[in-house]
Amino acid sequence: MPIPVNHTKPVRTTAKRHAFNQLQQWIIDGTLQPDEKLNDIELAQALGVSRTPIRESLQLLESQGFVTMQPGRATQVTAVETHDINNLLPPLAVLQALAVELSIQNMDDATLELLEEKNTEFADALYAKEFTTALKVDEEFHQIIVDSANNPYILSMIEMLQAHVRRLFYYEKIVLREHSIKQHAEIIRLLREKDSQKVAETMRANWIYTIEEF
Repeated sequence: MPIPVNHTKPVRTTAKRHAFNQLQQWIIDGTLQPDEKLNDIELAQALGVSRTPIRESLQLLESQGFVTMQPGRATQVTAVETHDINNLLPPLAVLQALAVELSIQNMDDATLELLEEKNTEFADALYAKEFTTALKVDEEFHQIIVDSANNPYILSMIEMLQAHVRRLFYYEKIVLREHSIKQHAEIIRLLREKDSQKVAETMRANWIYTIEEF
């Protein structure tokens, strides 16, 4: 089980959170391959933590569908199921639509300007065909809106679904299209106008069209 040794070890975070974040990222980007068996001792040594936070992180990853744990047997990374995009994006689209609707009451000029900056970064990455960067910036754009909704339950559910979507995008080489740039701009415009119904519809469409592209 090859494990990177040059990863960044963040500060001001618990051992469990550090372990969970890093293991989830390795599963998403393919460092830890589908069906790969995981050794908690090796993982603990690689991350510089004890086995307890590793085991707790693996349990949380299992509850989210990233690993399978069988008592007395191997812990394995789950397989990537292509058809899962049809199960992931519709509920994620609904939650994102709700988040943008709720965010209107908390949206200020500074946040709207930040969204415009992110959309410009997103466009630059797409035009330069830097698709991994575009995916990252797209997530940052939507995260600003989700954070503005100020609802921890929506935030938690979106984080989990988004992680699975990100994993599919990595494995299936799904490329975001320039159409998203226009949709982002429309979302910003509707947020400025505080049109809750139309902005929710536009946000939902922004996520659903990926299924059609796929």
